[in-house]
Amino acid sequence: MNKILLLDLGKMPYGEAWQLQKQVWQLRVEDRIPDTLILVEHPGVITLGKSGKASNLLVSEHELKRRGIELFRVERGGDITYHGPGQLVGYPIFFIREAIAGVHAFVSKVEESLIQALAAQGISAERKPKLTGVWVGDEKVAAIGIAVSKRVSFHGFALNVNTDLSAFELITPCGIRDKGVVSMERLLGRLVSMPLMKHQVASAFEAVFDIELVLTSRERMFGKNSRVEY
Repeated sequence: MNKILLLDLGKMPYGEAWQLQKQVWQLRVEDRIPDTLILVEHPGVITLGKSGKASNLLVSEHELKRRGIELFRVERGGDITYHGPGQLVGYPIFFIREAIAGVHAFVSKVEESLIQALAAQGISAERKPKLTGVWVGDEKVAAIGIAVSKRVSFHGFALNVNTDLSAFELITPCGIRDKGVVSMERLLGRLVSMPLMKHQVASAFEAVFDIELVLTSRERMFGKNSRVEY
């Protein structure tokens, strides 16, 4: 069983986490660290993927600034999405051995991990043909947008735990007009513990990927004086 690093960043602005993610990706490309799963929660931010359409942002950038929501154009796949408090974001920095077929299998395993984590909370979720992500009926509970370069993945998934769903009204989520979004809180009718969901997502990754996660820290990975500039 392969040992994989688990890096829990707590709450961190998107820009800082994005740059840190690139540093972890570079270390993995150079084979200086094993595969790594990053878990984090971001303040309000909208990201537009490389295939994203600006028309799917339904308000002006000025309005986003007024609301304190950042906007980033990033290199992941997919269209537009929102990250914010109460949402568990995961960035698996994994080496993918089998090129294109391996990427599809990898995304499928990420989806399966989230499906199993949701099942542990009594939520029956599923995939939808030709639509990436994890769904409950016609509502998406977890979005997935992966990038792969030099056979190492980055970016990842966003699981709506206790997310303020009204923020999704600012966009056409993932560019899909006839489907909705939902959170675990709405599905269960109660707040869900974020530490519990981190544990359950990590456990599901271990089961699906047949790995053992080993908790690490920024200090161990980059040194005690590590500071990410962006």
